[in-house]
Amino acid sequence: MPLPWLRMLVASTAALALAGPPAVATAAPPDADAVRAGVHTAGRVKDTGDALQYSWPGVYFEGRFRGTGVGVVLDDPAADYDVQIDGTTVATLVTPGRTTHWINGLRDGVHTVRLVKRNDTPWSTSSFGGFVAAPGGAVLTRPAARSRQIEFIGDSLTVGYGNLSTSRDCTGEQVQRTTNADVSYGALTARRLRADYQINAYSGLGMVRNYNGGTPEVNYRSFYDRALLNVPGDVWQNPGTWRPQLVVVHLGTNDFSTPVNPGEPWTDESLAAAYRSAYSGFLHKLRTRYGPGTTILAVGAGPFAGHVQQVVEERTGTGDRRVRYWRLDDTGLDYTGCHWHYSARDDRLLADRLTSFITDLPIRW
Repeated sequence: MPLPWLRMLVASTAALALAGPPAVATAAPPDADAVRAGVHTAGRVKDTGDALQYSWPGVYFEGRFRGTGVGVVLDDPAADYDVQIDGTTVATLVTPGRTTHWINGLRDGVHTVRLVKRNDTPWSTSSFGGFVAAPGGAVLTRPAARSRQIEFIGDSLTVGYGNLSTSRDCTGEQVQRTTNADVSYGALTARRLRADYQINAYSGLGMVRNYNGGTPEVNYRSFYDRALLNVPGDVWQNPGTWRPQLVVVHLGTNDFSTPVNPGEPWTDESLAAAYRSAYSGFLHKLRTRYGPGTTILAVGAGPFAGHVQQVVEERTGTGDRRVRYWRLDDTGLDYTGCHWHYSARDDRLLADRLTSFITDLPIRW
């Protein structure tokens, strides 16, 4: 089935802020030094001392503890989370608010715990206060970071927008509840390659033009440098541990999925030229940031595939051999996620194809 570009809604969910329910449990958070010491994360976080703040989807925190239970300290009225113990999801937290959510009744011993932010809530700042052990137990030293790192850059298709939905017709609330970045193609690919990852994706935004020409004063590049998306001027401070060997860029759907509207400052030709120019500049920014050893994989699909391929060919022509082009193969995808987005099945198929392609690249892992 050809990609239904004009029916696919890749709309920003920034206006869909939802109030979280009242907290149902409270507990003293871990001390400030213990938050970082007891948690491994590869996501873009801002350390406030007693908590880690973040905005991007798919941010995850991993820990280890000894005992029969663990508490998850959160302050988040907008996002949803999965809690996983020893690799199995044991709870889904919907807009948990300010709370400590407890998982009790476990076998007494050493366990792993993983907390992952499921959806994109760019209008809100999320806050994680660490893991706490049930009485008689203890939070242990954080798990080791993985040696492989992959950064995924994109829009709602990379977020996992509505990928758990059973219908293409979704309300804003249904989009939020059925979005799960942890089973998006990027997260699946990274786990298959045993890599830490970031999903720096923002629904509705394009390289130069957003979905249906909306909010023309900003685009994806306006937000890329931030840790906290709703804080103007915020800049993520890389602690020096984020050095991805691979960066995957999948931007262009929102630029070209809808016709240019009357009053927009584009013609089809000028939009394509601006897109290619901005794309080239963005790849240069990534190359400057991460150095010559990082492989940058530019994804092409639908009406923007040729533009991406042209940009990659121009860069490789100047000697940058670690920029590669991947033509996304949408054969067999059903697009049954909300508003014609990838379904969870589609994400698995794409992860299969992307993993296979990456495996054949000469990446310096």
